[in-house]
Amino acid sequence: MNKTDLENAKKILKKYNQEHLLNFYDKLSVNQKEILINQILSIDFDEIFSLYDNSMTDNFPLTQKVSPLPYIDKCSISKQDVLFYDSIAEKVIKNNQFAVVTMAGGQGSRLGYKGPKGTYMLNLKPVKKSLFQIMCEDLKRANEKYDVTIPWFVMTSDENDVATKSFFEINNFFDYPKDYIFFFKQGKLPIISVKRNLLLQEPYLIREAANGNGNVFASMKNDGVLDVMMRLGIKWISFGGIDNVLLQNVDTLFLGLTIFSKNQIASKSIFKETPMEKTAVYCRKDGKPAILDYTDISLELSESKDDNGNYLYRDANMLSHLMSIDAVNKVADISLPYHRAFKKNAFVNDEGVKQVPDSPNVFKFENFIFDAFYFFDDMLLLRVDADREFAPIKDFTGKFNPDSAIEKYLGVFGG
Repeated sequence: MNKTDLENAKKILKKYNQEHLLNFYDKLSVNQKEILINQILSIDFDEIFSLYDNSMTDNFPLTQKVSPLPYIDKCSISKQDVLFYDSIAEKVIKNNQFAVVTMAGGQGSRLGYKGPKGTYMLNLKPVKKSLFQIMCEDLKRANEKYDVTIPWFVMTSDENDVATKSFFEINNFFDYPKDYIFFFKQGKLPIISVKRNLLLQEPYLIREAANGNGNVFASMKNDGVLDVMMRLGIKWISFGGIDNVLLQNVDTLFLGLTIFSKNQIASKSIFKETPMEKTAVYCRKDGKPAILDYTDISLELSESKDDNGNYLYRDANMLSHLMSIDAVNKVADISLPYHRAFKKNAFVNDEGVKQVPDSPNVFKFENFIFDAFYFFDDMLLLRVDADREFAPIKDFTGKFNPDSAIEKYLGVFGG
């Protein structure tokens, strides 16, 4: 590290009133000094403070015109039509034009678990299985059925990338062909305190966090994943989170129906049972596919029905999506909006001691994959049975806990 870099870093911090980030600089090792200065020089301070300032004025009424987004109920499709849609999808899969992306950049902290969430072990009988193994078994069933090997792309984060790759190696990649597994990292942003300060994770390291699953598209482009997919001839991509143990990554009905309907994007939904449950639902905003946040949903809207008695705004997002490669290429160049979340994060205080707050103390900014849908004229929405396809693991105390996931998993796969 040269003197010029240090002076440039000091100028940046002074401009944004963040000089406290160098409070412990003189006590750092040469390597630690270099890490901190390089990090300061790499951060887009304009971006993070613009996000902070703009988010302080986001309490405004919904101005876009909201209308229902039609859905197809999976259980209402006839056996004959299922076979027809299956046949369309099978051609794509057997021609090696299908890939799966698993978004696994999170940690298991809400489960009281230290490590990547995908390495969390579910207490199944007779053998415990990690979330990664469960996901891998889903892919292996499809490989055996269609006599192919589906490329599997796993999105990690700076926080868990090394641990995730190590876990795969220790477990022999769960007997999945190693050459068909690809890792890539999502982007990150500094977190910022309520007092508009960036925080130190260590005396030599500014605390940053992954910037949401909506970053998957830009990350795929930046890490060369899209180039790999284009080289492999991939036409369709399934996106899903790591924590749903019943996620169907390879659903031929879903894929065939999407292709037949000539849509570039598609999502699965589950019925929102309680009208005022804090769950976002699918809708149209100004005629475009979108998500309506629960804070914008009134009881009247949630209970509104069409002429046939069907609810208009009850299809909840379950993080299961399909997109064509052309659609992904399109949104990879679009800056998706950021959403603010209030979180609790430990930090190094003015005395150099790590402090764990009792309540939320920082803002984290994330973009979400569903924000990309607004850039398309239409999409397919397929409502599925939550008991068959939705068993996420979020935490120990809420509705979506390990025990409930195990019960649903055994209900589908036995044990």
